[in-house]
Parts: sequence; structure tokens; C-alpha cells
Amino acid sequence: MSNDTEMDMKDVELNEVEQEKQPMTEAEAGNKYAISPVSEKNGVVKVKIPEEESKFTGLTKEELMKVAGTPGWIKVRWALLILFWLGWLGMLAGAIAIIIQAPRCKPLPEMNWWNYGALYQIGDVNSFTGSSKLIGVAEKVQMMDELKIKGLIIGPIHVSSADEPEKLKLIEISEEAGDLTQFQEVIKAAHKRGISVVLDLTPNYKGKEPWFADAVSTVVKLESALVHWLKEGVDGFLFYGVEKVSTAAPTLWEDVRVLIHNNTDSVGKTKRVLIGVTEQSSPDDIVAVLNKTGVDLLLTDALRSTSALDVANTVDRLYSTCGQTRLAWNIGGRIAGHLASLVGLAKVKLSQLLLLTLPGTPVFNYGDEIGLQDEGSKNPIMVWGDSKENMTENPFRQFFKSVSEKRSKERSLQHGEYLPLFNSTTAMAYVRSWDQNERYLIALNWHSTETVTLQLKHAEIPEHATVVFSTTSDKGENVLSLAQLEVGPDQGLILKFPYTP
Repeated sequence: MSNDTEMDMKDVELNEVEQEKQPMTEAEAGNKYAISPVSEKNGVVKVKIPEEESKFTGLTKEELMKVAGTPGWIKVRWALLILFWLGWLGMLAGAIAIIIQAPRCKPLPEMNWWNYGALYQIGDVNSFTGSSKLIGVAEKVQMMDELKIKGLIIGPIHVSSADEPEKLKLIEISEEAGDLTQFQEVIKAAHKRGISVVLDLTPNYKGKEPWFADAVSTVVKLESALVHWLKEGVDGFLFYGVEKVSTAAPTLWEDVRVLIHNNTDSVGKTKRVLIGVTEQSSPDDIVAVLNKTGVDLLLTDALRSTSALDVANTVDRLYSTCGQTRLAWNIGGRIAGHLASLVGLAKVKLSQLLLLTLPGTPVFNYGDEIGLQDEGSKNPIMVWGDSKENMTENPFRQFFKSVSEKRSKERSLQHGEYLPLFNSTTAMAYVRSWDQNERYLIALNWHSTETVTLQLKHAEIPEHATVVFSTTSDKGENVLSLAQLEVGPDQGLILKFPYTP
């Protein structure tokens, strides 16, 4: 093919391409589209095609009003309204049914501050502090708080001479105990930590009898002294031999009781406590003294028996007669001595467990938490150790602290009902329970050499329970069968189980 022919063919192809690049006319595109001018760049043709315009305008107000009034829409509105109220009534009925079917919480019993934890008796201030007088007590308040102590019973600290009523000065602090400023520091430190202060104001505490022969004249002096100490912030008073003074001067003693009970703190909520001490040990005699003297709590010799059967019977009788808010449980005391000397070191933890889990207020002598023993005196020197760490490592104190803390947190142990399960001459078991709270079962074996197996079955207890504390620390968190519950020599157990409706 000649060169002229090839050139002619190329010109035709180029003209055809250029014609493809030309814009279409309106006639070619038809009436549907209006074509924008062609823009060309680097052989690319861009054509703009306008979008169809579409806009939703909805119904006008007039149109909506016409529709709203139609029978169809009126029926729809009524149907929706009825459904709404039916749903609301259904939910209300369901809520009422749940409230009715749910178990109701039992109202809490009326309690005072002395019902919430242990009381701690410091008879001889210098024996407790190591001769640093009352200011030493203020410095030790923190350690009492760690034990969840709710009240300190201090003294007597007033001026008195054995069997010499003319030398009695109930509003003056003896020089060996300290002075008023130091005592005010004790009250301040204790109140700061929520601990109350009770003053032992037994008049003739250095004599053979707690009250002087002329009890009437002593009680007359006592009334003005009570007013004085109440103004200083004391939260209550303790007296030994209350049945004797209430018999010798019944009218004046009633005045004393009313004076204390009618006095409250500055807010008017916290009551003052009146505590008596008696040597009576039988339940009937204890109930008689309680009723005659009108004291709030009465320390007794009720738990001094070595027979678990006697202890169980005493607890049952007093609990059923007095109610737990008036019961106080102690083994030792300012005159009786210390727990370890009365029951033996092997039974200190067992006795701590008993006192802290019975229904009522536990009362301990200073040093009972560490197993302090009487050594030729009922007021031995308190052992503090070289440091706070040494004190906390004492096994008796550790156990006391753990159980006391548990008592302060659990309603069943604090004010729960008391259910006896078993008792014999060497062992006893009981349950503390409150409403829907966790229950606690306490099992104690006083026998020094033999293990006892308790076959505990009752409608209120399950087949198994979990160990919380053991005085021998060998069954922690174990689940034990209550039908064959083994308790070792001198061992005490506290087990827990849940509430079941």
C-alpha cells in the first residue's frame, strides 16, 4: 500500500475519533436530558448531568387535623391509651406481689451503747499502765479500740480510806491514780474513738465491805458526786454490793437510779448506764437482784461453775427471764481476779469465745485478752511487751480481737436470738440467729483430755456448717457435719451457715 493511501486512512480514523468527542445536541440526547457543554482534558471527556430534584414536604397542619379526626385514628389512639394503662397496672400489680411475697425484715431491738460490744474493767490504774497513772490509760485507748471495746470501767479512783467514812471524798481523785486533768484526757481520748467511760464509784473499795456501815449518809454524799462526774462527761457508774445498799436505803437508792437514768448526753440520745456487782450465782437470786436494784447490767458469779451443764442451764434461765439487753457475762473482775487464773490458760480462748457469743454484754478484766494471770495479787502488772507488734502477736489477743470484731459486725452475734442445741456436764452447743442474717453455731468442750462428738439435729440447722474460728486453729474454713461434730479437749468452735426461708 502506498504512503498516500496510508495517510488518507489515518485522517479518516482521526476525524472519527474527533467526532466522538463532540457534544451531543439536544436532539440527539432527546428531551429527557439537557447536556452541559463538554470539557476535555488529556483525552478525558466530562459531561455534567443534572440530578432530578426530589423533596418530601409531608402533610400540612390542615391535612393533619383532617386525618386526626377520622374514625380510624380515633380508634388507634384509644387502643394505645388502653394498652399503656394496662401495662402500668400490670407493673404495679407485679411490684405489689413482690412486696407481699418477700420476707419482711424483723424490727431491730431497742439497744443502748453497752449492748453493742465488750466492756473492759481497769480496777487498778497503775497496774494497767505501769505506774503512769490515768494519763497512761488515755495513751492505751487506741489498743482498746482495736479490740472493739465499747466501754471502759475505770477505778475506783476517788479518795477513800478503809472503813473510815469521814475520809471519803467521792469527787476528788486520789494522788496515786492521777488528777482531774488526766481523767479528762481519758474521757476525751475514749469518746473520740466511740468508747464510753464508766466510773467505779464504790465508796469503801479499800475496806472489807463495799459500803460503809452508815449506808444512808454515804448515799446522800453520792448524789452530789454523781452530778459532778456526769458534768465531766462520764457515761455511767458501777457499784459493788448493790443489793445491800438498795436494802439499807431503798428510797435514796431509787433517787440515785433515777438521777443516772434521766441523764443523757448533750444531744439527748446516749443514755448513762448503771452497773451493779453481786456475789450471787443462782439464776433466781440474780433475777431478784436485777429487779430490786433496777440496774441496767449486773455482774455476777453465774459462770464460775466448772460444769457446762450448770452454765447452760443458767444461761437458758436468765435469757428467758430477763432478755439479753439486761444480761452481762463475766468470769473474772476487780475482786474475783483474772480469767486465766480462774479457768487455767488452756481454757482462756474457750472462755473468751463463750463470753463473746452469749446473748448479752461481755465484761472482761484488763489483761484477760492476753491471758494475764494473778501473781500474788488480784491486780498484776499488765504485760505490754517491747512493742505494739509483740502485743499483736499474742495468740490470746489475736483470737480475742478476731472474735470481738466478728461480733461487732454480725447482727446474729450482737443481738440475735439464742437457741440451745446440746448440753452435758462437759459440753454445750447453741445457735445465734437474727432474721435473714447468717447464723452462727457455737460448740464448746470443757473436758481437758477427751474429744466429744455432738450429734446436732434441729429444724433450725442444716446438715453441714463452715468453721469460722477454732480455739485450736486446726479447722479453719472446713465444712463439718453437724450430725457428727467432733470437738477436741478444751476446744471451742464457731461455725456459720446461711439463712434459708
